[in-house]
Amino acid sequence: FMVGAYALYTQLSERIAPPEQLSTKPTQQTQQIQKAPDFTVYDKEGNPVKLSDFFGKPIVLNFWASWCGPCKEEMPDFNEKYLELGENVNFMMVNMTDGYQETVEKAKAFIADTGYTFPVYFDTESEAAIAYNATSIPATYFIDAEGNLVVYARGMLNAENLQKGIDMLLETLE
Repeated sequence: FMVGAYALYTQLSERIAPPEQLSTKPTQQTQQIQKAPDFTVYDKEGNPVKLSDFFGKPIVLNFWASWCGPCKEEMPDFNEKYLELGENVNFMMVNMTDGYQETVEKAKAFIADTGYTFPVYFDTESEAAIAYNATSIPATYFIDAEGNLVVYARGMLNAENLQKGIDMLLETLE
């Protein structure tokens, strides 16, 4: 019995396992659709911006801070993908702006110093962090054009896993 259970578990695990480091929601087996929670953040001019403003194109939503080593390590890959796909995929790089450890000024200086060109938004009221329970960073969410959560990753993404998440988003357009 135990051998049979193990074999079944192994076989099913291989078939339904998400790509390394990415967690699917909804799963392909259940076909449940989970709407991405909406929130308001602020652009570099201080204008309010809602996640739902970007529905109509797939969205890569990333939570980060300038003091976060893993965040800084994954940013070149995000910038490269933004430069490559920014016309077809919205990138929302949401800075966890708590006003103490991370301020708008620190985040803007970091972006200016590094030369990143992706759009940065500031979560000065923690609305986005609360909506996504972003208690650790980096965290990345891949949202389809209709505003449904496709897949997410907690922790740093390497270039390969970032591409896997984007590929899963682009599959929703087919």
